Amino acid sequence: MEPSAERILFLLKTRGPQTASMLAEHLQITPAGTRQHLAALQQQALVYPEDQRGAVGRPKRYWRLSEQAQQRFPDSHAHLTVELLNAVSAVFGEAGLDQLIAKREADSLASYQARTAHCQTLAERVQTLAELRTQEGYMADWQTDDDGRYLLIENHCPICAAAALCQGFCRSELAIFQAVLGAQASIERIDHLLAGARRCAYRITPRAPAPQD
Repeated sequence: MEPSAERILFLLKTRGPQTASMLAEHLQITPAGTRQHLAALQQQALVYPEDQRGAVGRPKRYWRLSEQAQQRFPDSHAHLTVELLNAVSAVFGEAGLDQLIAKREADSLASYQARTAHCQTLAERVQTLAELRTQEGYMADWQTDDDGRYLLIENHCPICAAAALCQGFCRSELAIFQAVLGAQASIERIDHLLAGARRCAYRITPRAPAPQD
């Protein structure tokens, strides 16, 4: 596949639905050239158009990733993972599955805390957490809102199949994030892939320092 076509898939994955003009601006090629790539991707069933009508004017055509295109991104051996989880549940029961999740949570937390030990500010912790998650295949990003809160965004979930089978993984990850951020902030999930959202996103709210005696 041509590099521009690959970049279109990446942009649709990380930024959500885009018009041809929006994609052309990111790619720094002409809208006509972008539409040619989109037409080729549509023939491969990797993207599809959706017209959205605004308050005025003609509808705008946005392009989305198809389910087939979603499968091009890393899934951390989804089929094998699901089989292993089913085997653990069958042999050791729900208690065994809970122990497995707890062990993964403890290992991940220890790794994240070691990697964020140098962070002096909440922003540094959020940035480092996003970098660590990207290294693990979550295609993570972060940003600061106008009100001083942070947004941690995960555009992909490499363990989605496992999380769909056992949502304890999702609860565990939220607990890990809170532990890494510590008393500096609270965190809540505001978008969830398993609930039908395009991504998982977390809002991080700084906490006021405790008053000194």
